[in-house]
Amino acid sequence: MPRTSISNCLITISGIFLLLTGCKSQNEAIAPPVKAPQSFSENGDQAIPDRWWTSFNDTTLNAVVDSALQDNFDLLTAWERLRAAEAVVDRESSLFYPSLEATAGAEASRRDGDDEFSDTENLQLGLSSEYEIDLWGRIQSAVDAERFRANATFADFQTAALTLSAEITRTWYQLADAQNQVELIDDQINTNLTVLELLKNRLQTDQVEGVDVIRQEQLVEATREQKANEESRVETLENQLAVLQGKTPQSGVEQVPELLPELPPLPDTGVPVTLVERRPDVQFAFYSLMAADRDLASAISNRFPRLTLSASAATSAGNAGNLFQTWALSVAGNALAPLFFGGELRAEVDRSEAVKQQRLYEYGQTILTAFQEVEDALVQEKKQKQAIQSLERQVDLANQAYDQLQVRYLNGDGNYLDVLTALDDIQQLQRNLLSARLLLIEFRISLYRSLAGSFETELMALENERTIKNIKP
Repeated sequence: MPRTSISNCLITISGIFLLLTGCKSQNEAIAPPVKAPQSFSENGDQAIPDRWWTSFNDTTLNAVVDSALQDNFDLLTAWERLRAAEAVVDRESSLFYPSLEATAGAEASRRDGDDEFSDTENLQLGLSSEYEIDLWGRIQSAVDAERFRANATFADFQTAALTLSAEITRTWYQLADAQNQVELIDDQINTNLTVLELLKNRLQTDQVEGVDVIRQEQLVEATREQKANEESRVETLENQLAVLQGKTPQSGVEQVPELLPELPPLPDTGVPVTLVERRPDVQFAFYSLMAADRDLASAISNRFPRLTLSASAATSAGNAGNLFQTWALSVAGNALAPLFFGGELRAEVDRSEAVKQQRLYEYGQTILTAFQEVEDALVQEKKQKQAIQSLERQVDLANQAYDQLQVRYLNGDGNYLDVLTALDDIQQLQRNLLSARLLLIEFRISLYRSLAGSFETELMALENERTIKNIKP
């Protein structure tokens, strides 16, 4: 093809490109579907660190959480999903560039004539390139959709890390409670055995009835049953803690907690609107919505014509020496307009629009759930403090009742069943009080989990320069 013809062809195609690209659709901002309240019902003045579990000032717990964030297999799986999503962005972005392919061929033949042999060779080399002009932003929309999906996957990884840290912390203090329960029940067993020995001594002098001894023995066995249950709980929690750290249950736990911590001061809950920007699960919902919006734009663009440029260059010769002497060049522009697909393209637009609305509602529900989790944790912690005060008062009253009933019984003016019931009540209340203090810590963990944003893990630190543009909602 003469050079002037190639130039005229390129000018014509460029003119069409400039005319049509002025019709590209523009991105529209998507407002949150939920209006944030002005404030939460409670607020403290303690700032929450990114690594929120350090608020408990437990260095051993900090080490356990750090270990889990490095070796937990669920978290590593989430990280690989992120890497796969980033690769998809790179793959889709390759459509912005022309494709280039090289071809090579060689053929040799021999013809056997009557008097002589004739050998012929044919060598061929060629280059071909193709490029689609993104007239309506179809390619850009597809790439943006995958980028938003990758951002959503990153937010999902951050959510997994946050959830893991909360699960580790909760398991850690449940283990502390289980061990404290075992120690308490040991003391209760010793108390019950002491009372049993006293009753047996008084039985020998006919000061008590035999049924009183039997009832006390039953209480001893009941507390031993409680101890067996708590020891089982200790071992299963240790297994759970080991697995969360990426270890086998048989490997055990190197360090275990001793006591429940003092409750830290109430954290600063901040402004609800900042919670929307901070929580990774809300960001996941937002990025999923934006990806659906770009999918819709891409589906709409598929209904418009496409313009593709192609170019090729080829040379052939009978031997290697003459291979590059002659070239065949071609440049072409192809326009492809969809005319009839039986409603397929329109249906895909409708489907994409419905998915976008679905993601919008999911985004709104996620925001509402975030607000609810904070409010629930605040209410639960406040009421649990009141419940603990009531339990402490009940323990004190039960001790007073037991002392008085025991004196009356020893003086021969009471029924041992009343004494036994009072002793059992005291011990049950003591166990309930320990459980209530654990529940208070768990409510605080839930509050931290609800207010916390993302934090950097070692996996994230290894990737200093992220290839995905982080777009905040």
